[in-house]
Amino acid sequence: MQTHCNFNQIEFEGFDGHKVVAGFDGGAITSDAGALLLRHVDKAMNLFDPVASCFVDRRKPDLTVHSVRTLVAQRISAIALGYEDVDDHDTLRHDPVLALLSERLTPKRSDCGILAGKSMLNRLEHGRVGAPTRYHRISYDKAATEAQLVDLFLEAHDKPPREIVLDLDATDDPLHGHQEGRFFHGYYGCYCYLPLYIFCGRHLLAARLRPSDIDASKGSQEEVGRIVTQIRKIWPKVRIILRADSGFARDALMDWCETNKIDYIFGLARNRRLEKKIAPAMEEACLACDESGKPARVFTDFMWSTKDSWSRRRRVIGKVEWTLKGSNPRFIVTSLKTRRGAARALYEDLYCARGDMENRIKECQLDLYADRTSAHTMRANQLRLWLASFAYVLICALRRIGLAHTRLADATCGTIRLKLLKIGAQVRTSVRRIKVAMASACPYAEEFALAHARICAAAR
Repeated sequence: MQTHCNFNQIEFEGFDGHKVVAGFDGGAITSDAGALLLRHVDKAMNLFDPVASCFVDRRKPDLTVHSVRTLVAQRISAIALGYEDVDDHDTLRHDPVLALLSERLTPKRSDCGILAGKSMLNRLEHGRVGAPTRYHRISYDKAATEAQLVDLFLEAHDKPPREIVLDLDATDDPLHGHQEGRFFHGYYGCYCYLPLYIFCGRHLLAARLRPSDIDASKGSQEEVGRIVTQIRKIWPKVRIILRADSGFARDALMDWCETNKIDYIFGLARNRRLEKKIAPAMEEACLACDESGKPARVFTDFMWSTKDSWSRRRRVIGKVEWTLKGSNPRFIVTSLKTRRGAARALYEDLYCARGDMENRIKECQLDLYADRTSAHTMRANQLRLWLASFAYVLICALRRIGLAHTRLADATCGTIRLKLLKIGAQVRTSVRRIKVAMASACPYAEEFALAHARICAAAR
């Protein structure tokens, strides 16, 4: 027998002689008042309109209630606010603050909400690449969508930097259904996708969805080539360094970098030949460890080539570390000359800094649901990945513009959402204004007000 819950009044344990009751009958109340900040961040950085321009809408204008721009703004902002599923939008479409992301306060038809529901957003996410069809009236331009991430990165800088470091990495995106492109990956021990991410610091430049039955570096040369071409059109004199782990130390990629005047520093998988090469340094580190009783490091620097896979000799740096548990050698291969840095500095200061990229990927996948690739086709899952990526860019812009030198300056996207966006508020609409009365006990009211002032100044 089906049960029905009465949500009008939920009674809890009494307190101090009073009944305690609750109900979902508060009216125009939101738990996402921080969406107001996201709306103004968009004004400062111009995100929603360029992303919407990547879509082609062939719906009949007189029958269209929600524009593509509204759909894009609604979906990206909802992901930023923690709503990863389109199912959530059947309720969210009535949220009084999220409604401000639309283009008008009242819908075209009285039987529709100000924002779209799950069916319409599902059509957006399943849009075709290229020209629309009879049954898919919304399509998108793949190249234009990819280029938007780089354009947003370029526009975030007031002047060209002298040098930038592009971090490349592949990670697993576990699958739990029978999606297109699903393969079992032995290293991760699951069925998954293998997306390729490219970052410059905290800026996301590329998020390419790929099947997992490939080498980790596959397609990286094309992605880097596209990004470098786009960057050099605006910053022709900037120096570019690629940085990645040993999965990207492939001759084709390194040869392309050398041909196109791009420097690189990649991890290099160790083998017996390399270990034999650093044997004297290994003995030196062992003696130093025995004398001091502490781990010792010795760095070696030499020219090296593989037996048959490399087309030329390249600079290799070996980190020879001897700990109380034994040897721990590591290697990197780089195009950087000695004048750019000694072996220790290149390894410890430049190469090891790539570990921070792991935190950026975690933000994308854990905080912004970039791994929510549950659609059947890779095309739809790629678009979901891009929408999550734009949500990441949106919160990063809030952090960069509005939260510098505050206690949230280095906070993760998830923390910013929890502290600054998930604020309860009552919304009152009159003839002249919309008043959003936020919780008086909000512990981050000062940061909210400061972020608002900074974002408004940046938008002028």
